[in-house]
Amino acid sequence: MGTIALAFSCSALSVNAKVNVEPLSWWAGMHNPQLQLLVAGDNISGHQVKLLNAQGVKLINTEQTASPNHLFINLDLQDAKAQQLKIGLYDNNQLVEQFDYQLQARENGSRERQGFSNKDVIYLITPDRFVNGNPDNDNHPSMLEKADRSFDGGRHGGDIMGIRKALPYLHDLGVTQLWINPLLENNQEKYSYHGYSTTDFYQIDPRFGTNEEYLALVQEARSFGIGVIKDVIVNHMGSGHRWMANFPSATWVNGQQAWQQNPKDIVYTSHRRTTVQDPYAVASDTADFDNGWFTDTMPDMNQTDLHMATYLIQNSIWWVEYAGLSGIREDTYSYADKAFLTRWSKAIMDEYPNFNIVGEEWTSNPITVSYWQAGKQNNDGYTSYTPSMMDFPLYDTLIASLTEPEGWDTGLINLYQRLADDVVYAKPTDLVLFEGNHDTNRLFSLMKNDIGLFKIAMAYVLTSNRIPQIFYGTEMLMQSPSEGRNDGAVRGDFPGGWPQDKVNAFTKEGLSVTQKEALAFVRTLLNYRKNSLAIQQGHLRHFVPKEGVYVQSRHHGDETLLIIYNKNGQSVELDLPRFSSVFNGNTQGVDIINQQSYQLDAPLKLEQKGVTILSLKQ
Repeated sequence: MGTIALAFSCSALSVNAKVNVEPLSWWAGMHNPQLQLLVAGDNISGHQVKLLNAQGVKLINTEQTASPNHLFINLDLQDAKAQQLKIGLYDNNQLVEQFDYQLQARENGSRERQGFSNKDVIYLITPDRFVNGNPDNDNHPSMLEKADRSFDGGRHGGDIMGIRKALPYLHDLGVTQLWINPLLENNQEKYSYHGYSTTDFYQIDPRFGTNEEYLALVQEARSFGIGVIKDVIVNHMGSGHRWMANFPSATWVNGQQAWQQNPKDIVYTSHRRTTVQDPYAVASDTADFDNGWFTDTMPDMNQTDLHMATYLIQNSIWWVEYAGLSGIREDTYSYADKAFLTRWSKAIMDEYPNFNIVGEEWTSNPITVSYWQAGKQNNDGYTSYTPSMMDFPLYDTLIASLTEPEGWDTGLINLYQRLADDVVYAKPTDLVLFEGNHDTNRLFSLMKNDIGLFKIAMAYVLTSNRIPQIFYGTEMLMQSPSEGRNDGAVRGDFPGGWPQDKVNAFTKEGLSVTQKEALAFVRTLLNYRKNSLAIQQGHLRHFVPKEGVYVQSRHHGDETLLIIYNKNGQSVELDLPRFSSVFNGNTQGVDIINQQSYQLDAPLKLEQKGVTILSLKQ
């Protein structure tokens, strides 16, 4: 289960009992020199601990909880070097057992690692549905759920090896970061493919690969100029976790007593996310949101339990350090205890000052989202250290604005006006804007299979003053139903990810003309963006939309882009001189997609619905 297993030899512990130690290992020279080990084994809580071989390591103390089978060991590593510690467990001053614990040397530059930023494009992958690189690991004898590609809610076989095989394609496409839905063990009876019901926080699910394969993926991706962002869940875990049969403390999980006595009495979250920042909310409403379970298979972890909080913080840092990550995406952000979220985000950012974390607060209200971003001066004094949040408000507005008729207060005007809400954010340019994710219906379907609207949406996300994220398969128009939740269809198999696929996005075999057009458009824009400082960090200006046309500009140094969004289905002429205040002395523009040139002192004829992106020149 991703732990250190050791055999006891005598005394109060039975012969061949196992001890589990987490974190699996640690590093000398970390910014925070304190480390808490969670040691699990039969009846070990009363044992004394001594360091038998530990140069520069101090034993601060040990802590017991109500559990007889868990012991917390607190160490000070301030003066420690990389070494193998030897730790002894004693009963009445007699050695019961000893175990080794590895302190490793940190990789050079680890603390200074650069997190994802506006220069990047994030590509979201649901690993089970992307590429099956190793069919031999589709099933595993110790895992409950078996592969069934015919069931859209089952496991299909995609894995880490498949992502590695796709790296040349992803590099050519132009993405620079991979956000991968959770890869940790999810040993649940069903619906385990999505990864959000963790049953081992230190072990990659064997149906995806191994910890070593994950490390190899990150290292190989780095050789392609691609970073990896880990999907982290600190709010809930899977009901199949070993803790549910052997809790480390009496308060490890919210609703723990109900679970033990009568699982039918479990209280589920109200999902009323504003209660944790509402100055008028009553405590019971806040607790109904904060402490409730998502489902009966997703127990709600109690971050007010200080041992649980430390466990989760150390786990996040362990994966960053072990794998060499460039970011964390934190799931269901506001559902965790808010004081814990401050401590968690600060601990990570203190350890890695140039790192990045993006939180998921799924609401259309920018005020609610802005509350959680680092730097926000909240009236209640709440402080966050999480630099980024997912920009759900702008995403929702983008979809609505493109799919409703144009009017005085409908259509593109709402997209224009939504940007005025940037005044509520501490740093709006640090937000992550997306065209879709694993919980939203597919973009092309939402755009009613209109390639012109699709290009507008993609260009808006990719040229915005945000950090852009796209969902796997969007580039070649993967589809889903457009109403309601359709998780299985939304997270469909990537064409070409399985040998028997008749359509193959990697080779373009079987792609329609429209799919090839979309793929070429996205690839061209992504690769242009790699070298465009105007898009990555330029100043944004925009003009009030008129008659179905919305114009933005991005400017940095000598580079100016004019971005023209046209919702009209028929040919229209655009009076370019209206936008001369952002021309910066330039007299012509070149379309970055088709290389066509235009004079800026004459009307521009927009022949079809879509986007025109002009690089302005003298």
